[in-house]
Parts: sequence; structure tokens; C-alpha cells
Amino acid sequence: MAPAFKRIRHVSSQPLPTHSVMPVSSMATGLAMALLGAVAFSGKAIIVKLAYRHGVDAITFLMLRMLLALPFFIAMAWWAGRPRRGLAPPVLTRKDALGVAWLGFTGYYLASFLDFAGLAYISASFERLVLYLNPTLVLILGAFLYRRRISGFQWAGLAISYGGVLLVFGHEVRLTGDDVWLGAGLVFGSAVSYALYLSYSGELVRRLGALRLVGLASCVACVFCIGQFALLRPVSILLALDASVWWLSVVNATACTVVPVVLVMMAIERLGAGLAAQVGMVGPMSTLAMAALFLDEPLTPWVLGGTVLVMGGVFVCTRSKAPVHSFHKG
Repeated sequence: MAPAFKRIRHVSSQPLPTHSVMPVSSMATGLAMALLGAVAFSGKAIIVKLAYRHGVDAITFLMLRMLLALPFFIAMAWWAGRPRRGLAPPVLTRKDALGVAWLGFTGYYLASFLDFAGLAYISASFERLVLYLNPTLVLILGAFLYRRRISGFQWAGLAISYGGVLLVFGHEVRLTGDDVWLGAGLVFGSAVSYALYLSYSGELVRRLGALRLVGLASCVACVFCIGQFALLRPVSILLALDASVWWLSVVNATACTVVPVVLVMMAIERLGAGLAAQVGMVGPMSTLAMAALFLDEPLTPWVLGGTVLVMGGVFVCTRSKAPVHSFHKG
């Protein structure tokens, strides 16, 4: 969540669907959906940074996002879990419920909270680059957890990606000071938390389906976020919030969370996961553009160079002969 909110993508060495048999109108619609979904997801950091200018804290703003998105997640889980064509969906067992609860905690609640907290200390552009390391973290975790071999090609991609992050990190330290260490650590923790979710979610995705799992796990995350607010903040704080915070929360919950999830899922149905994932690479660049436009963040050669390196490294990793699960959160 920031976690949340998140799009699930799979990139492998398998050939993409043959576009010659796909209607041109369907492909064009799928490309537009994937593009709009990627841009909408990348706008989350911009909305959070704008809200912080009105004095709201991470715990409160995250709770508002999840509270307003909760009805949509409930509807999403119901829609994906309804009987279709006379076939009943898989029954949610106790093991499934525990798995959904764990994945909702790690992948959506914890990842979202760390992300929102980190954005208080670093720029939106740098935050997006750190989160874009998700595929590389899944690759590394796969090597440790499942002893999957990392090829030399993939090691090169890892080096390129992390070199790009270090380049932008050094630029951020010079601009904003030592708080960048804390912000970068929090956002990187968010990326690791979501990568752990992705590494363990494969069985449940196959059993329940991606959309149903996203809906259920997001509902769990909503409960955690609302509970955290209830324990740590007085409810009266909501009455003192600027009206702009409420409007930004509505935009965050809908345009930057629910809508892009649906758009990307529909794009995957039309294009296949591989092509939809490639279109999603516009995310970091759109964040740079929106950060410069709405937040007045400097668009320096250092930031542009680091962004190109990170995107290039991730592309190298996901184009390797060995299949790589590439997932990106919004």
C-alpha cells in the first residue's frame, strides 16, 4: 500500500502474445489502460507530498486513504470471488485466511506505512526510484529463499540499478541533508516488505486469483491502518484537518489506488503481463515530470541519469533468460 494500490506483473522469457491475431482496437485500449494505470500509480507520492504541506502526518493520511478505499476493496474481493459460468470460486480455507492476513500485513499495511513515513524525508522522485527496485529485490530473495540461480546478466542488471539509486542518493544528501538516510531506509524497507509479500504470494495468487487476493489483502491492510490510527491518534484530530487534506485523500484513494489497480488488471487481460509490464516502465519518468510540475522538485542531470540507470537495470534483469517475477507497487 503505499502501499498499496499495487499492481502485480510477471515478466519472463516467454514470448509475448502474437499481436497480429489481436484486434487493433483491443490492443490500443489495453496500451492506453496500462499507460494511464502506470501514471496514476506514480501520482501517489505527489499526493502524499502535497498533503504533508498541510500538516497531516503519515499515520493519519494513510488511514484516510485506506478508509476511503475500503468499500472499493470489499467490492473488488466480492466481484472476483463471485460464482461465474456456474462454477463456484475456491472456498477460503483457514490456511488461506491466515495467508491473506499475513500478506495483507506485510505487502500492503507495512509496506504502505514505511513508504508514507519515508516520503516525509525524501523527494517523490527518489522514492519512486527506490520502490522501482522491487523486481531486483524479488530476484535476490528468490536466490536466498528458493536457491534460484542469478545469472551473470542479472547481476549486471542489479549493479546498474543500484548504481543509479546511489547516484541519486548522493544528490539528495547534498540537497536536503542527513535526513535522507532515514527516508531512504524507510522506503527501502517498504520495498523489501512488498518483495517479501510477492515472494510468498504465488500459491495464493494461483488459488484465489490476483484480483481477489488484492481485494482481500487490501481489506486486511485497511483494518491495520485504521486500528493503528485509533491506537495512536485522537479521533478529534480529523476535525482539525484542512479541507485540502480530505480532497487529497479522496484523490489518493480513488485515482491513485483503486482506479489504477483496475486499469492495469484490464490491460493485462488485453496485452498479456509482459507487454503491460513494459508499458509500466513510464512510471518513474511520469513521477519525475509531476514532481517538477507540482512540487517544484529540481529535474537535474543527476536525477535523470539515476532514473535511466535504474530503469535500464530493471529492464536487463527482467529480460534475462531466467524467468523473473517483476512486480511494481504504486
